[in-house]
Amino acid sequence: MQGHKTPLYDIHRMSGAKIIEFGGWLMPVQYTAILEEHRAVRERAGLFDVSHMGEIKITGRQAEQLINHLITNDVAKIAINQVLYSPMCYPAGGTVDDLLVYRLALDEYVLVVNAGNIDKDFAWITEQAAGYAAQVKNISDKVAQLAIQGPKAERILQKLTLTNLAAVRYYWLQRDVSINGTSCLISRTGYTGEDGFEIYCNANEASSLWNAVMEAGEPEGLVPAGLGARDTLRFEAGLPLYGHELSEDISPLEAGLGMFVKLDKESFIGQEALRKSKDYGLARKIAGVEMIGKGIARAGYACKQDDRQVGTVTSGSYAPTLDKNLALALIEADLAVPETKLAVDIRGKLVEAIIIKKPFYKRRME
Repeated sequence: MQGHKTPLYDIHRMSGAKIIEFGGWLMPVQYTAILEEHRAVRERAGLFDVSHMGEIKITGRQAEQLINHLITNDVAKIAINQVLYSPMCYPAGGTVDDLLVYRLALDEYVLVVNAGNIDKDFAWITEQAAGYAAQVKNISDKVAQLAIQGPKAERILQKLTLTNLAAVRYYWLQRDVSINGTSCLISRTGYTGEDGFEIYCNANEASSLWNAVMEAGEPEGLVPAGLGARDTLRFEAGLPLYGHELSEDISPLEAGLGMFVKLDKESFIGQEALRKSKDYGLARKIAGVEMIGKGIARAGYACKQDDRQVGTVTSGSYAPTLDKNLALALIEADLAVPETKLAVDIRGKLVEAIIIKKPFYKRRME
């Protein structure tokens, strides 16, 4: 099996994890069973290795202007130590990637990008940076990232630090946090629909940090969790996966991410194309689908109505928390309305389905 290895690869292998190639990386898909890991995150906590994600540092006098030119959201609106989610588009409105912007100082930012897009994103950002007083650096190889997710995440991590984690608000970060003696940057963010933290440290300190968090979490029922559970968790929470709900051919507006597209801010790449598509009305949208008949709708399956293809499944799975077979699909916009009936072509058999609201799952806030 070929692929990049994260600093935690040996720990995963020694833990008996099933390793797969994902986005050019050798990653654990599961340790025990996807369903068990999924439920542990919803009920207790799970620890994920997300060191395959990319980190691109942008510094300099015009760093903010460059980032605002690149992304659809408005980085000027966030404070130092705040985190911003945003799509990044091509001129035609399709999506380069979706990412997180970490504002570390007035002129210092880190963009966290998807693993399979690191080289593409870095080349795109570097190309757009011409003419800006800003420096762009790919620091992905130096950084490891762990994510602890679930209702007990704060309690577990608090055992290892003197920093008051309750004071770190949702989508805010804190630098220079000592976790079991390791200096980390932490943010109250995640990709599971649960509370939790993403923890960044030097790559060479990742193994000791992983072991310390697992040990602290043992009494609380913390489990290591793989990409399989990460996908079913994000899917239930209605979070997009690049290459599925977002792509070069799917715009953020079509993906239902209009709240992260600030068409009234100063010029950004893709602005005109997105404005036109909004003004004319979208032809298609990502919708939630519930299977009525038996079967799981997988990515790429056709959605049909009266023998006519009206859309395509982008993600589909059994949803463990809801005990239903659900899907996300790119559907003709006038049909992407709850209660609309359609069928999914599962290996030549038309299986009854219905459009439902998304997200499928929302955690209860304490």
